[in-house]
Amino acid sequence: MRYLLLLLLITLTPVQAAQSIDAAVLRALETARHAQEAGRYEAAREALEGAEARPGSFEQALLWRSLGYLAWARGDNRQALQWLEKAVDSGKLDATAQANERLNLARLNLVEGRFGKVVQLLSPLPANPDEDLLKMLVQAYQGLGQHSKALPLAERYLKTHPQADDAWLQFLVAGNAELERYDAAQRWQRRLLARHPDRARDWWQLAGLQQLAGDEEKALGTLRAAQLKGVAFDESQLDNLVLMASAAGQPWQGARMLEGMLKSGLLARTATREERLGMLWWQARERDQAAQIYRRLAGRSGSAKHWMNLAQLELEQARWQAGLDALKRAEQAGAERSQVRAWREWAEGELSFERERRQLARVD
Repeated sequence: MRYLLLLLLITLTPVQAAQSIDAAVLRALETARHAQEAGRYEAAREALEGAEARPGSFEQALLWRSLGYLAWARGDNRQALQWLEKAVDSGKLDATAQANERLNLARLNLVEGRFGKVVQLLSPLPANPDEDLLKMLVQAYQGLGQHSKALPLAERYLKTHPQADDAWLQFLVAGNAELERYDAAQRWQRRLLARHPDRARDWWQLAGLQQLAGDEEKALGTLRAAQLKGVAFDESQLDNLVLMASAAGQPWQGARMLEGMLKSGLLARTATREERLGMLWWQARERDQAAQIYRRLAGRSGSAKHWMNLAQLELEQARWQAGLDALKRAEQAGAERSQVRAWREWAEGELSFERERRQLARVD
């Protein structure tokens, strides 16, 4: 805030030289400046509001501008916006002051979440915009949910500033992923990875993007490459990678990913993970693979839930006798009898119908 006030005072002198200012207004501006610098905001406000300026005059625009910066210094952003907008809209400020106030208005609007106004104030962009201006415009488009407009601006900045802060790369990764441009997101993630080759998070994010793109083999390869480099992953990170696929509606990719992690030793084989693997194969309609997993789980745990899941998987594949056998084991393990009865009646009916059909076929 003090920096902005200093800018205001610096730009005031050449403006005064170009246009004559009423002496009383000038005294009020100076009195307010000294009071504001001393933290006496009420005295500064009284000095500015006590000054009289002709409507539509240059002096009136200067008073509005000073009232705007005073409100900003007091933390009243809404009031600051009103005063500064009046100063800018007056058309009485010179080109340099007008450009400065539009930029500061953009800063205030960004803080207040008025993203459309920020875009309006900063457009059109100059030929060589600085980082601060580009950041504001990118954040505004991001706030509006217009990633397709924000991304080219970030790319433009990185093209001329390849060593820019990581935040620019992270934004390009996230923005492209949001638009499901996974190849582009991976490209920018690799740039991040080149900067931080030992950071597990960046390897994990690259693998996650590859998985979202449907290339679970490449994702597994990325994780193995990181492991060979000595990068250690938390088990929760790897588990979350699998959950990410499930949440994205890609159970087949999630199952392949989890199966690969278990086989390679990236993750320890536990009953919970095996059950998750069985469920992912089931969701992916790979019932035979799911049944094999639940058969092993049920045999080890004796759980009624596991036997019921196995029974349902067998019956969904029209393996009626195998389903009935699993239902019997589920009932012995304490499964709810009404539930078992409903499945059993269906299976026995289908099995009876199948036998009759075979008999009729032999007669024919």
